[in-house]
Amino acid sequence: QVQLVESGGAAVQAGGSLRLSCAASRRRTGHYAMGWFRQVPGKEREFVAAITWSDGSTYYVDSVKGRFTISRDNAKNTIYLQMNILKTEDTAVYYCAAGVGIYLEINYEYWGQGTQVTVTS
Repeated sequence: QVQLVESGGAAVQAGGSLRLSCAASRRRTGHYAMGWFRQVPGKEREFVAAITWSDGSTYYVDSVKGRFTISRDNAKNTIYLQMNILKTEDTAVYYCAAGVGIYLEINYEYWGQGTQVTVTS
């Protein structure tokens, strides 16, 4: 089993910044990447960003490119999501996940409990 614990969610004004963290209890052999997804009530969970453990390649949904940065600390089994220039539409519960995939939920095996990000105007 792998436990993922997110932190850093908060309420912030539009234009502000937040940094989310996700600590994994361990890394399983074959887990290629970790990612961030987000979900608002009544909508499907949406891919936000992902990073590979091996070479740190990063991937983003178009709506956050240039504003969000995903990074990793291999020694701590932790990933981060630096979110800048936040918009009200970024409001969601943010989940981190670990698995073999990049963009698709189905390729992630383990999920965190989620952390709420609220952006006010």
